[in-house]
Amino acid sequence: MRFLAIGDVVGRPGRNILKSTLSKLKENYKIDVVIANCENAAGGNGLTKKVADELFSIGIDVMTMGNHVWANKEIFSFIENETRIIRPANYPEGTTPGRGYNVFEKNNFKFAVINLCGRVFMENLDCPFRKIDEILRKIECPIVIVDFHAEATSEKIALGFYVDGRVSCLYGTHTHVQTADEKILPNGTAYITDIGMTGPYDSVLGVDKDIVIQKFTTFLPVRFEVAKGKAQFNGIVFEVDNNSGKAISIERINFTLEE
Repeated sequence: MRFLAIGDVVGRPGRNILKSTLSKLKENYKIDVVIANCENAAGGNGLTKKVADELFSIGIDVMTMGNHVWANKEIFSFIENETRIIRPANYPEGTTPGRGYNVFEKNNFKFAVINLCGRVFMENLDCPFRKIDEILRKIECPIVIVDFHAEATSEKIALGFYVDGRVSCLYGTHTHVQTADEKILPNGTAYITDIGMTGPYDSVLGVDKDIVIQKFTTFLPVRFEVAKGKAQFNGIVFEVDNNSGKAISIERINFTLEE
């Protein structure tokens, strides 16, 4: 199977570049499954039902989230019943709505998608290393994809080696900056530290650059706004052996599109 994983979708610019390019990308790369991190897809912070439906309608199969999953409170009204949205699995059990992983089927093959948050420089959630052990004991299909939403490169790299040979692909999200370290680890897991951001190109992580500069230079309160103009598409394409679940290849995607 061939997968396209899309870096953090930020606001309307991110959604618009997907509308313009996703269909052609799927055709050119012969994509079977599209996974996108959508925790910032609605107004640059959170996810609404309308935006989720919009993105599903253009060809996204599974949405993963991150530490901004609850930023728009509307998500509490639909995440429990929308099985295609996966939030970080290491939120507290029993009190957190939604699901941290799920098993899907496409072209008669099953695949699992897991979402985890890191803990270094982030909220102190349950341990992602122990949590992924717990989840992998429950999953029976060979193809397993992990979106590790984390800040520290060391934590991402460590978890990649920790699950090497036990998952098909582990990719990082959250920083909005694509890294150039895509590889297949020794035991067959495709890995990259961060797949980047799909959103405003001339921005600071998707936010209007002048607002961020004002924040850094004055230390006064500002209201972040999604930047406008040219958009960028960041992501990866990876291929997995259907029977063994081992990665065959991984390739970065990075391009821009004028508004």
